[in-house]
Amino acid sequence: MSTVLGKASYEAAIAATRDERMAWWRDARFGMFVHYGLYAQLGRNEWAQSLENFPVEEYAKLAETFAPKPGAPREWAKLAKAAGAKYMVLTTRHHEGFSLWDSKVNPFNSVNYGPHRDIVREFVDACREFDLKIGFYSSLMDWHHPDGWKCAYDNEARRRFLDYIEALNVELLTQYGHVDILWYDVSAPMESWEGWDSLVRNQHLREIQPHLIINDRSKLAEDFGTPEEHITAASRDWEACMTFNGISWGYVDEEQSKEYAYTAPRILKMLYTCTRGGGNLLLNIGPKPDGTVPKDAVGPLTAVGEWLSRNGEAAYGIHAKEDKYGWHGGGNGIASGTRSADGKTFYLWTWIWPHGGEMSLGGFRTAPKRVSILSTGKEIGFEHDGERIKLRGMPERCPDPSGVAVIKVEFDKEPEYRCFSRYPQLSGI
Repeated sequence: MSTVLGKASYEAAIAATRDERMAWWRDARFGMFVHYGLYAQLGRNEWAQSLENFPVEEYAKLAETFAPKPGAPREWAKLAKAAGAKYMVLTTRHHEGFSLWDSKVNPFNSVNYGPHRDIVREFVDACREFDLKIGFYSSLMDWHHPDGWKCAYDNEARRRFLDYIEALNVELLTQYGHVDILWYDVSAPMESWEGWDSLVRNQHLREIQPHLIINDRSKLAEDFGTPEEHITAASRDWEACMTFNGISWGYVDEEQSKEYAYTAPRILKMLYTCTRGGGNLLLNIGPKPDGTVPKDAVGPLTAVGEWLSRNGEAAYGIHAKEDKYGWHGGGNGIASGTRSADGKTFYLWTWIWPHGGEMSLGGFRTAPKRVSILSTGKEIGFEHDGERIKLRGMPERCPDPSGVAVIKVEFDKEPEYRCFSRYPQLSGI
């Protein structure tokens, strides 16, 4: 390993290559998270070992009955592709400490137990078959390792455990060819990047795969932030990771959880919020014990993919954030908008289609050159009246079968815009 940089120098070095490394990720907008491990057999939560205080030896017996069916990772990847996702992130080893690959560092793995197969290899092969970028989730916390908690107060245990964590990640980054994302999780029990030696480890891992994108959960800012179970925009690159039901990342009984599963319109609303704020959506599935995708995820995700095949222009590659314009579309509570990076094209996502075939877009002081339905290309008539665009002759019903249509508003140049819809007393200033 070459000379280790100090924190400021390291951050400057990765910042210098970030735009190039992150270009595909910024265009992707939508990824699929897969939480899969021994905990799927319990069907209660991926944290069951800790929350239910399982003795390590008792919980480890689940490895003997862990039986993902052949082709399960291909099923995940096929669905991700159908959903319009551009990348996948797999829990290669969750907090339970069970590695889903042929690990020489960690004998507690899926080749020595259960299926006697390398599930990570199957996942990688499936991602490549369906042209999906590859992400590896890697927990820092480990409930199975004897030094997993002792490392917080025993220096020798800390050194052993950090060597173990680095060796695991070196295996992941050397055994499967090109990997796109390293997605750390739960930096406990140590509480700082110094405690985790993250500065040293991450530099070593980047030497192995210089193009690698790393998230912010090893106590260093790295390449992108990770709001969890909430969608909160940030000034930096960010990705909202969301469960599929607001209950659990791992599999829970689908008959009981189906009422909480997200619908396609709900997912589109999340995707819109991420797009508008310049971030990505990483939406999770928790496969069943045999690796099958729960039925309540298949329909909505497939519908989202069909919508994106018609309207993806309004999401993929959109880099312009909302803050420049503060644009809220019609300003009438039924629609909101995203815009292209050059500011010349606005996309109005309509959540409730207007009655009467008419509506207005307030705040635009520049007339558009064309207004159309994105999914069909059919033009919509319009008039420009000072500070608003009046749409005329719109379809009586939403023209998109999903119920969420996108109106594309194109300008010859970046329009002059002032958002007065919330402050009518300021109109004309």
